[in-house]
Amino acid sequence: MEYSIQGTTMQVVTLQLTAGEQVYTQSGGMCWMSDHFDMATNMEGGLFGGLKRALSGDSMFMTTFTCNAPQGIIAFANTFPGHIVPRTLQDGESVIAQKDAFLCAERTVTLAMHFRKQLGAGLFGGEGFILQKLTGPGTVFTELSGEITEYELQAGQALKVDTGHVAMFEPTVSFDIQMMKGFKNVVFGGEGLFLAYMSGPGKVWLQSMPIQNLASRIIPFLPKSSS
Repeated sequence: MEYSIQGTTMQVVTLQLTAGEQVYTQSGGMCWMSDHFDMATNMEGGLFGGLKRALSGDSMFMTTFTCNAPQGIIAFANTFPGHIVPRTLQDGESVIAQKDAFLCAERTVTLAMHFRKQLGAGLFGGEGFILQKLTGPGTVFTELSGEITEYELQAGQALKVDTGHVAMFEPTVSFDIQMMKGFKNVVFGGEGLFLAYMSGPGKVWLQSMPIQNLASRIIPFLPKSSS
């Protein structure tokens, strides 16, 4: 499989597949494709598997596209302003992403729920207890909000992050929350009561405009009901 990503803030990833290669996405995720694909939609893992995917931010049904010609193209687009981030995973290698991050992947990649074990991180970590875990082998494409900044944390190195800005991280990264210090900082600082505390080793992906922040900026401009 080869791929290219076009666009700036509303990107499209175009995949070029050869005969027999497969990719999958959530229901309704495909944008366009050449006339060289077989399409199969099902509730992978049965009802329980579909419910788990729904809890992790994806649809209950998943669709697999199989190239049935020597060559074919298929495209997927992000659903909000941001960037499509590709990641090629080795066998058994994983990344953990916010619950609505999965866009598409090679059929060999496994999409599963990931639970935050720490009570505080689950309650106050910005995305709740349920995240997405993507495990290789294969290439996966995630859609993250706004501009993306990557950090490679060394052992013992840490970042304090506004919780909504955490988009994705490697499983070796420790994720916890810390309470903001100082009464005036909590009340008037505008950063909320908690920050995410991420410590290495491992890579983290941070997003500049969490979708919930974008929504909060738009809501005041929406028409008000006359009633």
